[in-house]
Amino acid sequence: QVQLVDSGGGLVKPGGSLRLSCAASGYTLDNYVIGWFRQAPGKEREGVSCISRSGGRTNYADSVKGRFTISRDNAKGTVYLQMNSLRPEDTAVYSCAIALRMFGRCVLQFSEYDYWGQGTQVTVSS
Repeated sequence: QVQLVDSGGGLVKPGGSLRLSCAASGYTLDNYVIGWFRQAPGKEREGVSCISRSGGRTNYADSVKGRFTISRDNAKGTVYLQMNSLRPEDTAVYSCAIALRMFGRCVLQFSEYDYWGQGTQVTVSS
C-alpha cells in the first residue's frame, strides 16, 4: 500500500506564498500521475492541479491558473505545489493523491486516484 506524505501548509497573509510537498513512504512517486486536491469546511472536494508521469503535462483548476504551479523532481521522488498570490478563498485542507492507472494527460477527477495523503492545512488570513 502506498503511503503519501503531504506537507508545507501553514498560515499566510493574502498575497503570500506557500509551497506544498508530496512524497511517498516506502514507495517512489516517479512514473505516476500525482494530483493535488483541496477541501474547505462545508464545501465539496475540489481538484486543484495534477501532473503527468513525465512532468511534461499539467492541469489546473480555473480558480488557481496563473497563481499555482505544480512540478515534480523525480530524482527526489517529490511533487511540489507552489502557491502564489494566495487568497482567503484558497483556505482549505490540501491533499496529494496518486493515480496508478492514469496515462497521458492527467485529469482532476478524484475517483481516478488510488491513494491519498493525510492532508495539510492552508489558511490564508490577515
